[in-house]
Amino acid sequence: MSLAVLYSRALNGMDAPLVTVEVHLANGLPSFTLVGLPEAEVKEARDRVRAALQNARFEFPARRITVNLAPADLPKESGRFDLPIALGILAASGQLPQQRLKEYEFAGELALTGELRPIRGALAMTYKASKDGRAFILPRSNADEAALVEDAAVFPAGSLLEVCAHLAGQEALIRHVPVTDLEMDMTELDFSDVKGQVHARRALEVAAAGGHSILMSGPPGTGKSMLASRLPGILPRMTEDEALEAAAIQSLNGGFKLGNWRRRILRAPHHSASSAALVGGGGNPRPGEISLAHHSVLFLDELPEFDRKALETLREPLESGRISISRAARQAEFPAQFQLVAAMNPCPCGYLGHPGGKCHCTPDQVTRYKSKISGPLLDRIDMQIEVPALPERELTQAAVGESSAAIRVRVEVARQVQMARQGKPNARLSSKEIDFHCQPDAAGMMLLKQAITRLDLSARAYHRILNMARTIADLAGAEQISATHVAEAVQYRRITAA
Repeated sequence: MSLAVLYSRALNGMDAPLVTVEVHLANGLPSFTLVGLPEAEVKEARDRVRAALQNARFEFPARRITVNLAPADLPKESGRFDLPIALGILAASGQLPQQRLKEYEFAGELALTGELRPIRGALAMTYKASKDGRAFILPRSNADEAALVEDAAVFPAGSLLEVCAHLAGQEALIRHVPVTDLEMDMTELDFSDVKGQVHARRALEVAAAGGHSILMSGPPGTGKSMLASRLPGILPRMTEDEALEAAAIQSLNGGFKLGNWRRRILRAPHHSASSAALVGGGGNPRPGEISLAHHSVLFLDELPEFDRKALETLREPLESGRISISRAARQAEFPAQFQLVAAMNPCPCGYLGHPGGKCHCTPDQVTRYKSKISGPLLDRIDMQIEVPALPERELTQAAVGESSAAIRVRVEVARQVQMARQGKPNARLSSKEIDFHCQPDAAGMMLLKQAITRLDLSARAYHRILNMARTIADLAGAEQISATHVAEAVQYRRITAA
């Protein structure tokens, strides 16, 4: 039989659609044709596959070889199709039995020696293969990542020869056993190292408990970056579903590390990052920084130094938790439920309000500097606090603050209350849910009305204050939001109010 059919996977955003690899050998002048909308990386498989088969001591058929990657209207990219194409040629030419091909899906880039090189997107592909009831054969380097999918049958291989020996029944590949106990030090950057800044520490605890975004403003050297880098250490541990989603997105860029499994990470792009770097893009759309920070923290230091157009792309995902990338031929949607932490200086030189009187910026310079951040974006950031310069007394003392582990205990208790009550963090509540779950008592409502009038707050800011007050009440173990909780929440909108 001169026809072989195998299965592999493409990548389309977070999805991994099935690709049927059909290999046909016919009489005629020797040729090697690839059809099915292959991109340049896939077309180059002809040379890699030929060299790999010859170096593995197989016969490369001197016939008309046609490889069809179906469906024909789905673009195919990357070298992951090398392995199924090579196996298809061997099966169609009778050098490999075909009986077991339908039990598996295959993906792997071939070296010229026949060794298998790692691929990206292994987690997403294995998840879909498992749902379709097939086992997955892939490079050994991707085995730990792929085996994170529950009940997935993953068979890692180091070379083309190992895969052929398995399919021929000569030497079986061993099913990979997933790593089940990954102990990680979640407090390597500890809050106990922070001197002073009691107000900022409290604000970050509230932000962690409710999943709120936060903007810190203050002179250089006051600890803004230090505080931000320690936020992941007090966030609740990821659930299994959250960890799988986050790992799948990182896998799409080939950046997943097993040590980050179920760990909240900090993504901190440089302020020169473009809009495409933040939201994602490319001919075959890949996730950007905001999606790579899914269920984790996105830290934007020196916020006004970012390109304004790049910052404006944050507005929609901050509200919806998703990002849609549209190109002429491809569309993709990625989840983006990230926690935004931003830091900025109060003026161009950074020393406005410093007790040493170092600032010489004019009011116009300060206004132009702050206007780099648009009002709509600023309004979407829940908490906006000042991080002042430390007095000499606090600066010279040893750090004696609470540890991250102690803070995380309170944060996890508050988050459990929220999940039991509404199934999501307070920061993700809709307007209707806020009206239902976040109603303060009479004194709290009166204080909130006064704040709206005096500070000229928007409707969005009103809802932000209510869900922050709900988080503060959860941290205090209170069922009813009181005036005390509302007052603290109002204090976290100081930059907007100013």
